[in-house]
Amino acid sequence: MKFLIAFSLLIDLTVFQEHISCFSLNLPASPGYYQDGDFVIGGLFSLRASAGDTRIRRFGFTDINRIPEYVHVYLTKHYQHILAMVFAIKNINKDPNILFNMSLGFYLFNVDFLEMKAVESSMALLSGESPPVPNYSCRPEKTDKLVAVIGGISTGISTQISRVLSLYNVPQISYAPFDQSLGTRVQLQSPYQFPVHITALYQGIIQLLLYFSWVWVGLVISDDMKGELFLGDITEEMKNHGLCVAFAQKVPDIPTKNTVNKKLLFERFTLTCVIVAFGDSYSLLRFVDNIIGYTFFRNVWITTSDWDLTMFTYYQNNTLFTFGGLSFSLHVDDILGFKDFLESVQPRKYPHDIFIQEVWSILFKCPYIYQNRVVEHSQCEQNGSLSTCPFYEWDMNTSHYSYKVHAAVHAIAQALHEELSLRVEGDSHDKSVLQAPLPWKLHPFLQKGQLGRSTNEGNVVNKTVSATKLDILNYQSLPSGTEAQVKVGEFVFESHSVQHLSLNDKLINWGKYHKETPVSVCSHSCPLGFRKAPVEGKPFCCFDCLPCSDGEIANETDMDQCIKCPEDQYPNKQRNQCLPKVTTFLSHDDTLGAVLVSVAISLAAFSAMILGLFIHYRDTPIVRANNRNLSYLLLVSLMLCFLCSLIFIGQPNTVTCVLRQVIFGVVFSVAVSAVLAKTFIVVVAFKAIKPGSNLRMWMVTRLSNAIVCCGSIIQVCICAVWLGTYPPFPDVDMESEFGQIILLCNEGSTLAFYCVLGYLGFLSSLSLLIAFLARRLPDTFNEAKTITFSMLVFCSVWISFVLAYLSSKGKTMVAVEILSILASSSTLLGCIFLPKCYVILLRSGGHSRKNLFK
Repeated sequence: MKFLIAFSLLIDLTVFQEHISCFSLNLPASPGYYQDGDFVIGGLFSLRASAGDTRIRRFGFTDINRIPEYVHVYLTKHYQHILAMVFAIKNINKDPNILFNMSLGFYLFNVDFLEMKAVESSMALLSGESPPVPNYSCRPEKTDKLVAVIGGISTGISTQISRVLSLYNVPQISYAPFDQSLGTRVQLQSPYQFPVHITALYQGIIQLLLYFSWVWVGLVISDDMKGELFLGDITEEMKNHGLCVAFAQKVPDIPTKNTVNKKLLFERFTLTCVIVAFGDSYSLLRFVDNIIGYTFFRNVWITTSDWDLTMFTYYQNNTLFTFGGLSFSLHVDDILGFKDFLESVQPRKYPHDIFIQEVWSILFKCPYIYQNRVVEHSQCEQNGSLSTCPFYEWDMNTSHYSYKVHAAVHAIAQALHEELSLRVEGDSHDKSVLQAPLPWKLHPFLQKGQLGRSTNEGNVVNKTVSATKLDILNYQSLPSGTEAQVKVGEFVFESHSVQHLSLNDKLINWGKYHKETPVSVCSHSCPLGFRKAPVEGKPFCCFDCLPCSDGEIANETDMDQCIKCPEDQYPNKQRNQCLPKVTTFLSHDDTLGAVLVSVAISLAAFSAMILGLFIHYRDTPIVRANNRNLSYLLLVSLMLCFLCSLIFIGQPNTVTCVLRQVIFGVVFSVAVSAVLAKTFIVVVAFKAIKPGSNLRMWMVTRLSNAIVCCGSIIQVCICAVWLGTYPPFPDVDMESEFGQIILLCNEGSTLAFYCVLGYLGFLSSLSLLIAFLARRLPDTFNEAKTITFSMLVFCSVWISFVLAYLSSKGKTMVAVEILSILASSSTLLGCIFLPKCYVILLRSGGHSRKNLFK
């Protein structure tokens, strides 16, 4: 009997000590919002950013006071996440078929953005009291009904929640932005997530930057693993599409202003006009805390809906400042009836909601006071409506966070339905089996849905999303005086090859600092006709613009290399287009060609007139004394020399190219050989008339004919070898003259050409030498003086020709040769025959053969 009494006392003492433990820790640290049900879903949300929970503990069980927390920002919009969960559970409880006429309850906590609070609240869900008692269930009526937990809003919060819940295998659904690396952060089981095609976000940002030609972009990322992954991926994608990162600014984990070099931050933000930001709401809070007071808001921001810039409107110098720009948000459908539910929410309808009083006091500017170091809110306007609140404090549209919370509740309800269905089918007569299942039994059913899980290997188990649609939103003030996120476009991504960006840039409001679409480049585009030249030590988006070189064009802006025009084309003055070259040659229609033709024909006619004169006065002493046969031959060859220059004028072809140099060489060799013969006759004639000379005039005549024949035949042989080896041929010159294609005759063998000229030079030099030696012979009709002068001029002309020929191009080269032919032929004609014509026409009567031999 004593043993039974002692045993009963021991049991009572144990139970009493357990209650003492629970009650002693029943502190008002993190009170929650509880609604009972047959099944309870936990919820961990972040409604504000605070400096932490500060408590003063004194001796005793209940002698504890609370010091008010320092709150950085009240995130009133996040209260919609809680209402989304309440609304979903309310609708599920209305349908008796989902949970077999059983109800859902909830247990909600505000963990701010503090990981310590997340751990504490997770333990409170498991123990049933706050603050919690590890491994104790102080309220079994609460803890035994817990089937799953929804939370938190960031990867860090989700990780800490999972570290606690995974110990008890309680399913957790995170509504934070999808993070594939989340499985590597927790030791046991990773939370369920709503998978999103993260590549769609990267491609959407890239396509938006390309749409506005923003190639010089700054990046602001959270300083964590997710931020590092985003930085690596987006940098690679930008590089592949010709975009550059001006800077990459990481938001530090510790929210203190001393962790950022504000001078460097200011310099970075002035580098570019466009900033791409990636992170969660808390990283944005830390960022704003670091840059507050600086006018960085001239930048255009490209963000995701996770960075809700509209919540952080603040006043600076009595002016309302907001982050302006564009935001990508996962397209979600409106939750049916949710907006009407939000309009009906009022504090008096939810007296047990410990969060609505604080949110209401902020939204409707209700005063609150501190009594005994505890916040007490005054009575707010109970009939107020959330639809009347400013946009930066409340949004009636369903956020993607609220949508995920709502979907998470339905996913848990569906898993419960399937689990209960199995039990009802097994024992349909015993309704007692419909009690709260053990939480880990829901895992197989949760994995069947659209939820995914990250493993340690980084794989995601989920159903593949065929297409991802992102809405592009722009924060702006409407004409009605209200603010709103206006949808200005959308981006649909199916694959890298199938994606579509549609944007109505006329709807975009760039803010007070940008009336038009801003420009964000490191270097302005190189115009047509210029190419990009890299700047050493800077990214490829920074460059100088250099004009294209001769013969090259740039027909597009920002070309890395200029394009060389084809040979038959040339660049215009702007060097942005290749124009067809004009085909040109020395034609009869050209002024120069017409003049040369006229001169050549005139000189040929003049030669013919002199020839006719000599033939008419062939019996005069002066004609007979100068070997009239050689004079006839020289005049005919000179006439042909004048006429052969006509072959050089006109479009070159195979016949003219071959004939022009051959005829020129042969005819000129005949003329110079005749001059040489005449010179030789002058010397030999005086030897023949001396007393005792054995020479006869007929012998002299034969010798002169032999000189002419030999001199001509040698040139003919040279030309024959030239034509037999490498003859002249028609050719084109595309380089000598800008914008022109010159049709010309290629001489073929340059050596043969200069051999022809050299042989003519040899004959003329020999004639010059002999004439120079015979210039002082006493004779009235001595031609040595005139031949000497004519050959001196002849040689000077052709020496000048060689120099001019080598330095000239195109039509000029042909004109130089024609002028040399006409000048040298005219010299011979004028110096040798004009004096004789003067004598024949004006002084023929005073000469006689008798005077000839005086």
